[in-house]
Amino acid sequence: MQSNHTERVLTGDRTTGKLHLGHYVGSLKNRIEMQRKYDTFILLADVQALTTHFEAPKEMGRHLHQIALDYLAAGIDPEKATIFVQSLVPEIAELTIFYSMFVTVNSLRHNPTVKSEAAERGYNQLYYGFLGYPVSQAADITFCKATLIPVGEDQVPHIEQTRKIVRRFNELYAPVLIEPKAVVGDVPRLVGLDGKNKMSKSMGNAITLDASALEVREKIQVAVTDPARIRKSDPGHPEVCPVFSYHQAFASGTADEIAAGCRSGAMGCVECKQRIVGRINELLEPMRERRVAYETNPRMVDEILTAGTKRAREIAKETMREVREAMGLNYRFDYDEVRG
Repeated sequence: MQSNHTERVLTGDRTTGKLHLGHYVGSLKNRIEMQRKYDTFILLADVQALTTHFEAPKEMGRHLHQIALDYLAAGIDPEKATIFVQSLVPEIAELTIFYSMFVTVNSLRHNPTVKSEAAERGYNQLYYGFLGYPVSQAADITFCKATLIPVGEDQVPHIEQTRKIVRRFNELYAPVLIEPKAVVGDVPRLVGLDGKNKMSKSMGNAITLDASALEVREKIQVAVTDPARIRKSDPGHPEVCPVFSYHQAFASGTADEIAAGCRSGAMGCVECKQRIVGRINELLEPMRERRVAYETNPRMVDEILTAGTKRAREIAKETMREVREAMGLNYRFDYDEVRG
């Protein structure tokens, strides 16, 4: 499973629901490519899911399984990547607490991603866990000393926060931790079907990775297009059309042709949508086939998660040993026996 390369990748998702095309172009596509080159860790972030779904913890198991299937269906190879469950690696929570001792509340309040999501969810008061989400994410990244973090554009501020935490820890105690670098996908932000916001599970403007061919067609049929274009012969403005952005993301080779037909009025919105429906279904069809193979063998999925979490835990224990030694918390009694 482990790569010979020195670079290590850490990435993942909160277990709040199925993944969608925005996840694919923003991060998942990069993960699939990077697993072939680097030692790759993929996190099922069930603890962080509770920052916004703390009233529904029983949903975590179902969502966790859905996202694990999304990973495997999309092309994550458990022989090349370590897929693991966040809550089953307690050292991550321990690191989160240590980091929180020297991260200021002001720096968290000014984190653009925290501010944006708080506004999106209408949070007038910020819960401690929600505000501290970037600190928890820093622990996710640093427990395995990851160096490359594939993320969507909206997550870059979190990586910058992690870099600051790493520098501060190394200055305070000892140079134990490694500063990671964000790796943003070719399409850092995919607009949703409503044309107003990024594609999002919570906003209901997404096409999930497990969508059937019919569901893809139905979703694209109602997607917002150029509001100024009333008739097919009207000159279009592809730069403001969400559907054209999908051509750029999933059919870049023919995007110029689509744009020219739109601007001249030679191609109407119906044909434009039909063509992108075909391309998206071409992308998703191999995923559907792989998903069926795993869905019919749930024990295999459980074994993959068990093996991945065991490996993550082993590495986490070693990192915590180094962290405690750097902080002077390496007490004389048998640490392993106490920890279990």
